[in-house]
Amino acid sequence: MTNQGTAFQASPHSHVFLGPDHARAERRTWAVIVLCTAMMLAEIVGGALFGSLALIADGLHMSTHAGALLLAALAYTFARRYATDPNFTFGTGKFGDLTGYSSAIVLAMIALLIAYEAVLRFLNPVPIAFNEAIPIAALGLLVNIASAWLLADGHHHGHGHAHHHDHSHGHGHSHDHSYHHDHAHDDDHDHDHSDGRHHRDNNMRAAVIHVAADAAVSVLVIIGLLLARAFGWIWMDPLAGLIGALVIAIWSIGLVRDTGAILLDRLPDAGMAEKVKRAIESEGDRVTDLHLWRLGPGHLGAIVSIATSAQREPAHYRQRLAHFEDLSHVTVEVQHLA
Repeated sequence: MTNQGTAFQASPHSHVFLGPDHARAERRTWAVIVLCTAMMLAEIVGGALFGSLALIADGLHMSTHAGALLLAALAYTFARRYATDPNFTFGTGKFGDLTGYSSAIVLAMIALLIAYEAVLRFLNPVPIAFNEAIPIAALGLLVNIASAWLLADGHHHGHGHAHHHDHSHGHGHSHDHSYHHDHAHDDDHDHDHSDGRHHRDNNMRAAVIHVAADAAVSVLVIIGLLLARAFGWIWMDPLAGLIGALVIAIWSIGLVRDTGAILLDRLPDAGMAEKVKRAIESEGDRVTDLHLWRLGPGHLGAIVSIATSAQREPAHYRQRLAHFEDLSHVTVEVQHLA
């Protein structure tokens, strides 16, 4: 068996796989942080000045969401700052997914703490200052609605356009098998869209869930407090807390599942994988190996190994895949059969 030298040329093309609304989402997240921080400081200072423990407690609660939003904003900033760093082999598009996963864990912890506090309130009811607690909950709800509006306005789903670049390297092997590798970024306007789930910006999704969770809890608390004041149902307050904890837990589990799958490079779209396979095998060739994973919001990477008895080069298969808009980085390996 003879071995021919391997030729390799460093890739000159871009590996920036950020979402199409990355900059806008980053600005919106910092704006919400400013809003939440101002609200937090106002509640803590006001509570200290007026001797309101409830106001101080709500301010400290707001600080947990401000911290989670800060994590999201820093993820946007670092992903942008290091987007062209060659040390990140497939770019920084997963920064948001890593942050989303971390935020989901924090949400789960918050849900457990709320549930724990609710159980304690069931076992040991405490007097409630309704005239103070209800306005605070209402104010918190207004801030969360404003925050959700700001974040949602910057949370648009888009499809990133890939760009055509290529480089190749080859290996020669005995038995007349030759392997050609070609990396491609394709740009074509006849696009085939895939499942929209991998277009999600999970960093923004986590930030929105934090705000929405707080808003949902505020609504439940207001309802519970109003009923407790009107009918003397003190147990309505901890019941509202338990329901809120359950809602937050469900949202956090969904976020952990989705972001964890991305971090572990789970197949993001079985339908897209099947379409790629059909596109390659439409002329009698055979896909021997296919890897598909998410690089960032709206960006998929693919490694395709093809066995063919025809004299076709990687560029031929690259052209077949050009209409798949979401394939932002494609590696094609061709095995010529004797």
